[in-house]
Amino acid sequence: MEREYAGELARGVTPFETLYAEAMAKPRILAVDVGTGTQDILVFEAGTVIENAVQMVMPSPTMLVAARVRQATADRKDLLLTGVTMGGGPGHWAVESHLRAGLRVFATPQAARTFDDDLDRVQAMGIHVVDASELAGHRAAMRLELRDFYFDAVAQALTAFGVPTEFDAVAVAVFDHGAAPAGYSDRRFRFDYLREQVARGARLENFGFLAGTIPARMTRMQAVVRTWTGDAPLFVMDTAPAAVLGSLEDPALRAVRRALLVNVGNFHTIALRLEDGQIRAMFEHHTGELTSDELESYLDQLAAGTVSNDRVFDDMGHGALDLGPAEHPPEVVAVTGPRRALLRGSRIQTYAAVPHGDMMIAGCFGLLRGVAAHLPEHAPAIEEALGPPAFQNRV
Repeated sequence: MEREYAGELARGVTPFETLYAEAMAKPRILAVDVGTGTQDILVFEAGTVIENAVQMVMPSPTMLVAARVRQATADRKDLLLTGVTMGGGPGHWAVESHLRAGLRVFATPQAARTFDDDLDRVQAMGIHVVDASELAGHRAAMRLELRDFYFDAVAQALTAFGVPTEFDAVAVAVFDHGAAPAGYSDRRFRFDYLREQVARGARLENFGFLAGTIPARMTRMQAVVRTWTGDAPLFVMDTAPAAVLGSLEDPALRAVRRALLVNVGNFHTIALRLEDGQIRAMFEHHTGELTSDELESYLDQLAAGTVSNDRVFDDMGHGALDLGPAEHPPEVVAVTGPRRALLRGSRIQTYAAVPHGDMMIAGCFGLLRGVAAHLPEHAPAIEEALGPPAFQNRV
């Protein structure tokens, strides 16, 4: 070490300072996977061992909103919701409870679309939709800004541990149903979107976009863009495909040609049949609507090429897509996600995918692969850290 850095030592510069400067000259990427229960955060620094990357698993934005709403309910305060469209779930349910407690909720149009894209239906819930000119009239209400991406909070946490907060790219994953036309099921609309992304090329990287290319109907993704004020390029991806793509980082899956990949999330479950990196079939469902037996049955159908869009939809799922019968059975059924215990003890032999030693950060690894595909200038650094992408030489 001393011989290698003799010049630096002569100038009074320590080897550590030289190594740190070299690392800082390489790309740094912030990846944030926003789920229903948690937001999972990874700081990628080129030239460092990926297992040593800074990671955080924190409560999701909707969980944080729910906690503040419950506090307002306990304090008997009305609510004024501002900001942008964000994920629902716990935050949505807390607002409904607030209304049932006899308290008022006011919301700007963008924030109100968190509850429904149809503002008439939002008002039918009991939420008063107000424009910016009316905000001053609700000073007594607890003001709460809605958003999925809290960069300032993430930066504060990183700063507290001496981690720099300057990035060459920022990647965020959110689950977006999209803004369905009036009278059209948001579940069908969501799966229409998934089907279209498969038609674009049948690769998991196609479920992500650079900020300026996001389809207008994907309102939650667009809301993330509106809350990003930094200079670094922003890449936004759907959470479910990001997690599945990240699961392929597990070394045991790299040599596999045919696989069923399952992500059992806190709120949604997605499963895909991949053949040489191409999506051949998939379904998406609500995790809370599935028993272990039902999930096994759907996986059997997915493997056989018989999964039915109508059956999944009628069962309160989003839908299914099958591009043809499977010629051969899958070599592995790989499972990831915080609710993967739904398949614990299953009659189906499953493999718990652990990409780079951490299942909870799978979505972040998927985001990095998406960045590599859409910002190719960062691909060499990402591939140096993660290795070549799965199926690279087979498509």
